[in-house]
Amino acid sequence: MPSRTALHEAEASAGAQFVDQAGWEVPRHFGNVEQEYQSAYKRAALFDLGHHGKVEVCGPEAAAFLHNLCTNEIKQLEIGKGCEAFFATLKARVVGHAFIYRARSDDGQDVFFLDTAPGQGENLARHLDHYLISEQVEIKDRTGEISQLYVAGPQAPALVQQVLGNDFSRLANLEVREAIDHADVKYQVRRHDFLGLPGYHLLCANERASEVWARLRHAGAIPAGSEAFETLRLEAGTPIFGRDFDDSHLVMEIGRTRDAISYSKGCYLGQEPVVRSRDLGHVNRSLLGVKIHSGQPGKPGAKLFRNDSEVGQITSSVFSPRLEAAIALAYVRRGSQQPGTELEVELESGRCKGEVSALPFLAGAPG
Repeated sequence: MPSRTALHEAEASAGAQFVDQAGWEVPRHFGNVEQEYQSAYKRAALFDLGHHGKVEVCGPEAAAFLHNLCTNEIKQLEIGKGCEAFFATLKARVVGHAFIYRARSDDGQDVFFLDTAPGQGENLARHLDHYLISEQVEIKDRTGEISQLYVAGPQAPALVQQVLGNDFSRLANLEVREAIDHADVKYQVRRHDFLGLPGYHLLCANERASEVWARLRHAGAIPAGSEAFETLRLEAGTPIFGRDFDDSHLVMEIGRTRDAISYSKGCYLGQEPVVRSRDLGHVNRSLLGVKIHSGQPGKPGAKLFRNDSEVGQITSSVFSPRLEAAIALAYVRRGSQQPGTELEVELESGRCKGEVSALPFLAGAPG
């Protein structure tokens, strides 16, 4: 039986239709997907991300421990800031992916919060624990223990300020702060424009989650489900572990090198193949965008062709109302990666014309 977030009962009462996502029962929609989608880019939408993996790493040697296992700079990461990173094998195949936030506990110790994809918290915690020998580090999978509400849209900063009583509009992307509101609810607030829109993760105790959800709704946030989230995610060109990449992919293939890989940090697990790939100047395939000249999205695994030769494969695809076309994230082979390159896309109705697109699809989204 799928797990449920702390908001399940409140969401059911609001008319949510649920779907299984990585072993969690989460809202698919609340009856009007188009309204939910529009609320995100016009006003503010409210998503339940309680099913996203949450791993906490703390202790005097936590920074060095994570630094040696992931692709980005952790030792120099400032308190209150975050970064994106991969965890890899010696051959640079993906083991995990996370947005890592650094904070300071009440007793003055470093605490790192790893926000990862649905269903991946336990796997990432297990991977980290495998490399824990004698370091003064504690690893906890907190998935299910903490609620995670996500408010996204142009009105999100004002709405969060109204509910929490604090102005977080100046938080930069991937910055984190602690807050307590007038109802004595304690939050961790993370700025993350994951959908290419101003976005705030509000993490709080499970027992206060329904109260916070109701207050956000009262302030004007529109509850939204996974269908609207997926459309916005693809428009922003944001890949997610388990759908767009897994342990069969190299960290260099996923199109996140600029944000998630540091070439100056020193040694870490998987570094050698990453540096070798940089020195060669290419990888054999890369995750890119594809615009499909049809209203029909491609299915995951659908093939891409150029001059009748297979050159790629779709991982995720949706219809984008703002672009008035179907779009996809896809792995495209070297030699066919230039934006504007014409392709044929394998659809249920037959092959359809398409073209390679740089990411994000929409201007303003983080690339």
